[in-house]
Amino acid sequence: MTLSLCALARKSSVEDSSVLMEALIPVINKLQDVFNTVGADIIQLPQIVVVGTQSSGKSSVLESLVGRDLLPRGTGIVTRRPLILQLVHIDAEDRRKTSEENASKKNGRLYKGIEGEEWGKFLHTKNKIYADFEEIRKEIEAETERITGNNKGISDEPIHLKVFSPHVVNLTLVDLPGITKVPVGDQPNDIEIQIRELILKYISNPNSIILAVTAANTDMATSEALKVAREVDPDGRRTLAVVTKLDLMDAGTDAMDVLMGRVIPVKLGIIGVVNRSQLDINQKKLVADSVRDEYAFLQKKYPSLANRNGTKYLARTLNRLLMHHIRDCLPELKTRINVLAAQYQSLLNSYGEPVEDKSATLLQLITKFAAEYCNTIEGTAKYIETAELCGGARICYIFHETFGRTLESVDPLGGLTTIDVLTAIRNATGPRPALFVPEVSFELLVKRQIKRLEEPSLRCVELVHEEMQRIIQHCSNYSTQELLRFPKLHDAIVEVVTSLLRRRLPVTNDMVHNLVAIELSYINTKHPDFADAIGLMNNNLDEQRRSRLRDLPPSVPRDKVPASGLQSGPVGEQGDGGTSNWRGMFKKGEEGLPADRTTPQPLPSASPQRGHAVNLLDVPVPVSRKLSAREQRDCEVIERLIKSYFLIVRKNIQDSVPKAVMHFLVNHVKDCLQSELVGQLYKTTLLNDLLTESEDMAQRRNEAADMLKALQKASQVIAEIRETHMW
Repeated sequence: MTLSLCALARKSSVEDSSVLMEALIPVINKLQDVFNTVGADIIQLPQIVVVGTQSSGKSSVLESLVGRDLLPRGTGIVTRRPLILQLVHIDAEDRRKTSEENASKKNGRLYKGIEGEEWGKFLHTKNKIYADFEEIRKEIEAETERITGNNKGISDEPIHLKVFSPHVVNLTLVDLPGITKVPVGDQPNDIEIQIRELILKYISNPNSIILAVTAANTDMATSEALKVAREVDPDGRRTLAVVTKLDLMDAGTDAMDVLMGRVIPVKLGIIGVVNRSQLDINQKKLVADSVRDEYAFLQKKYPSLANRNGTKYLARTLNRLLMHHIRDCLPELKTRINVLAAQYQSLLNSYGEPVEDKSATLLQLITKFAAEYCNTIEGTAKYIETAELCGGARICYIFHETFGRTLESVDPLGGLTTIDVLTAIRNATGPRPALFVPEVSFELLVKRQIKRLEEPSLRCVELVHEEMQRIIQHCSNYSTQELLRFPKLHDAIVEVVTSLLRRRLPVTNDMVHNLVAIELSYINTKHPDFADAIGLMNNNLDEQRRSRLRDLPPSVPRDKVPASGLQSGPVGEQGDGGTSNWRGMFKKGEEGLPADRTTPQPLPSASPQRGHAVNLLDVPVPVSRKLSAREQRDCEVIERLIKSYFLIVRKNIQDSVPKAVMHFLVNHVKDCLQSELVGQLYKTTLLNDLLTESEDMAQRRNEAADMLKALQKASQVIAEIRETHMW
């Protein structure tokens, strides 16, 4: 008694498991229907893909599985579009039509014949019911010609057909165009490549089972179907081979070795079938009769393999393989659907809801943009750029790196030669010989050098202005994606902010001009830093004088030391010696003559020589010459003073220009941005125009909503499966 109860329990468990496994294929069919409504292939569903060469018997195998004539037949390429065929098993007592207008009735009762218990539905014809399978075949031909033309062209757009019948097992199959080599009719020259790419598109799906069809009267080693299957499934984990036309083999040959897997082994197995001949089709031989003849042929020709070959065994094998394959794929499929649902929910949120209160929406968008713009400058924005500096960080970089380094690279004496300095000193003395270094020459030269700081300062303003422009795009792309919904509002905001920046640019430039002009207007020689530099310079000159005195030989009197070694005070003190010093000054002046002129040259006589008058203006002035000790010392004094004062001014400019830019440009734009946007855009007359969505935004929102709804429905379909009983 106990053993009997255990046996019954095991039998019940096996039956429950079988029922659950049978429920898997309808689940996949439901998922297929869900995603067909949105026309998307984002989910790779488990299905059986039929692959084979042209006229190898692919369509005949499918018709045998269905048990009805429903596919176009003929010679050459007949299948020119992928046909996704869903076979749905229904119980005979529970059968019903889904559309009453297409039901065939007699005395209020459904026909009890074939017409009443089997029917088909196409996706492209919505809910129309096809009870006549001849109509299904004609509809497939018409739909194929609608896309591909009435010749031999192909298309990758699939036809979806669902067949309900109590005589089929639950399967999802894809019939593809046969592999061909030579184009015929109006087929393009690359027809072979097109068909190959179409086949690879379907069999590359890792969730698909490949049904490789090969005719028995061809060499198995030359099978194009097995070859293309191995490209995407080298281990053969999801490839099942079908050998057709067993009855058409040459006399004296059989397919025993092929069916036993001795020629080419296939992991999932090799199944042989017998198709109807073209004569049988022309004579309207029923598929049921063909299946009986096939069974008789197998029993006669291959008695030891008859129970593992034939159409019925193929149907059961495909059903079993597909169920196990779905079971293995379902966990990953569920995860994929959940991830996609989250992604599309986020995408839908980014598109926003349809606008109801336009006035409030406009004010909200303006306020949010202004806040994000200011936050980007302050460095408190929600979206922080990681690829490059932007906003306030880049402005800081411009101030202290770009602008600071540029100023530091400016040479205080750049563009000035010693001859320039000496010329400025001479020009500042006028017609009178100078006893002291003229102060005017220092001011003239130092102003010329200070003027060079203006160009990098204006460039600093320009760089900050460009960065303020870039912040607009940054806020549009990252911070306020809602603006992308309203292109006219986005363009209007960009125009207002750009106009505000454009108005502040000349004001800021004028201030920077004034900062440099202020430095040029008054040379403050009493500046504490400048006074310290003069004192340090005098100490250096005194030290040089003392070192030269120490180097003099004892025989030279201290009062006879050359002026170049003694003078540390103002220029011209040597002239206090009276007329006795003129000769020494004249000799010192001779040191300024060119090096190649070692002897004094007599002054040109005022009397004509050789009949020509002497023009003093014709006497050439040497461009480069050796400076006298006094000239060299005077130039050195001026250069040191210029350098000292220039460094003071450069420090002031380096500090004051960023402050001016922040006050007149950056802070002013921050303070006035929102009021400017509200004043320019928040107007009743502009509401409808500014809040007009882009043409494709509403369409994309609807597509995302439909896809999200489909994914949520798919998730519910999978959740209905009792996972604890399934794996």
